[in-house]
Amino acid sequence: MNFTKMQGIGNDYVYVDCFKEKVEEPGKAARFVSDRHFGIGSDGLILICPSDVADCRMEMYNADGSQGIMCGNGVRCVGKYAYDHGLVPADRRQITVETLGGIKNLDLDILDGRAVSITVDMGEAFLTSELPEDITVDGTDYRFVGIDVGNPHAVYYMEEIDSLDLEKIGPAFELHERFQPHRVNTEFIQVVDRGHLRMRVWERGSGETWACGTGATASVMASILMGYVDDQVQVSLRGGSLQIRLDRGTGHLFMTGPAVEVFSGSIDIPREIYYDFSHLTL
Repeated sequence: MNFTKMQGIGNDYVYVDCFKEKVEEPGKAARFVSDRHFGIGSDGLILICPSDVADCRMEMYNADGSQGIMCGNGVRCVGKYAYDHGLVPADRRQITVETLGGIKNLDLDILDGRAVSITVDMGEAFLTSELPEDITVDGTDYRFVGIDVGNPHAVYYMEEIDSLDLEKIGPAFELHERFQPHRVNTEFIQVVDRGHLRMRVWERGSGETWACGTGATASVMASILMGYVDDQVQVSLRGGSLQIRLDRGTGHLFMTGPAVEVFSGSIDIPREIYYDFSHLTL
């Protein structure tokens, strides 16, 4: 399988050009390639596929093999790949990408023939909780704001976020009964000022990642609703920063950030990853 490793502020995926390649059982392939010791190493697998309604279609899988709805950093990288690798004409500066969260419109910033920064129309965000809503996680009381931006998010506000042991506490937030059966992406937010948020994220199916574009978008919308920030916000994550803007006229949120191609290669997918050994007993 030929692949391209790409990242958007540290949120890294393995991308496969399915205009040329076919991936068998992509959920199982995602678990294999995402492994940072025995695979390529990534937060998941994204297939770039033909589309009947857009320039291309993004099909994404988390590191645990579950299928995702939408990935903000991922869709920027899909846009970069589509432009840089000639899936769209070189004179195009706007492209469309089909996702399970709807068709996304991308504006490309081109430098020396390559897409370097991309703005994504993330559409509208919807409140899915009280403002805020009380919740108890592992015996500790918190308050969160639920936001849906095509996938579900729960946004929590903290005095500081650097000392959080997300590997320890993250699963309890993701798997809390309030968010079943689909689970939830969890953002831990420190408000710096009215134009700046700091964020860490625990993504369902992947754990802590260095960045989450939909999470940054959801966190800005939650913070606007809470009265903490203005309509243009810088969100600082472990891997870098995103700019999120709310257009009051349309109600749409726009995310701007970089997309980087790291390397390309080819990997043999072991046949045994497709075998089902669940019926065997020792």
